Amino acid sequence: MSSGPVTLTAEEAAPQGLADGAAGVALLHIERALTGSGQWSEAHTRVRQVAAGPVDAGAHTGLYYGAPAVAFVLHAAATGGHPAYRAAADTLDEHVLRVTRRRLAEAADRMEHGRAAAFDEYDLFRGLAGIGALLLRRAPGSDTLGDVLRYIVRLVQPRHEDGRELPGWWAGHDPDPIRPTPGGHGNLGMAHGAAGLLALLALATSHGCAVEGQKEAIERLLSWFDGWQQDSADGPWWPEWVTREDLRTGRPTQEIPGRPSWCYGALGIGRAQQLAAIATGGSTRRAAAEKTIVAALSARQLHRITDAGLCHGMAGVYQTAYRAAADTADPAISQRLPAVATALTRHAAAATGGQAGLLTGDAGVDLALETTRCTTPPRSGWDACLLIT
Repeated sequence: MSSGPVTLTAEEAAPQGLADGAAGVALLHIERALTGSGQWSEAHTRVRQVAAGPVDAGAHTGLYYGAPAVAFVLHAAATGGHPAYRAAADTLDEHVLRVTRRRLAEAADRMEHGRAAAFDEYDLFRGLAGIGALLLRRAPGSDTLGDVLRYIVRLVQPRHEDGRELPGWWAGHDPDPIRPTPGGHGNLGMAHGAAGLLALLALATSHGCAVEGQKEAIERLLSWFDGWQQDSADGPWWPEWVTREDLRTGRPTQEIPGRPSWCYGALGIGRAQQLAAIATGGSTRRAAAEKTIVAALSARQLHRITDAGLCHGMAGVYQTAYRAAADTADPAISQRLPAVATALTRHAAAATGGQAGLLTGDAGVDLALETTRCTTPPRSGWDACLLIT
């Protein structure tokens, strides 16, 4: 394995994708080997597919691609006690730290010049929130993680543009090419928005990693969710994002709830709020967050989930609910898990022509199914890449 400023061919780069490449598939086989439902020989083969060639350590890499993604996989494999993986992961850590420092410098320059943020800078998949999730596992006491947390604390501060106050993570681009938002948007989801930022700050706080202003940043994000919470007969929900027009009117353009998924739905947001309440000791807010999660797991809500995948499907619902249930003494969430597991199994059996990857493919579905079959949490900690643990 080599890494650094190399130019990779498309064939060399493809395996290093966590979302849809071999890296996500390797996580599945590592977890199976650790639980005894699979063989280490298969896991070794899959890890070699990811890490045998040159590893991309360019500034465009993040948790779901390149050196950080490969480091995440190697760390998961190293939990099985394989020293070769540990040594390889340690080597990659230096490249990840170098990438992180470069990314932080670019973000600071963007802020100094007053430009709007972008997903690539801060989000879970490609940005500093995802790298922060990796550092929380690999280097929790590092100065670099502290710098990432300071960046997010600063990112959460409001900024002003054209006479209007915007959240600091306001993205200057559309959330989706076919859903334009003139003037940018404020994203609320786990994958690209405020819920992911909140979850990382909360998890870091609970692990004893905190910087000046971190608690206040958590409270600011929680207040943002309070301000945009919508109520329905099926429980609270939030828009996927808000636009400049939404800010002007004080109400979302989105008129009905979306799916209660991990990536954008009430379930993912509820888990982020639960983590924040655990981190700050907010018992009232914790109870409210857990009620949100229970409501998102009702039969009528689950019926709105139409596929099996992790991102916006039943696998993500199960894994998020599983982690939420483990963090509460209230049995209400745990009581819903069997029905979610049944729905996940049904969706997985009905899937045809599946993809191989983690985020929307079979690997993520099979990892969640592995969780349903085991009596202990994932041995590899693979779901840390979802910011739910």
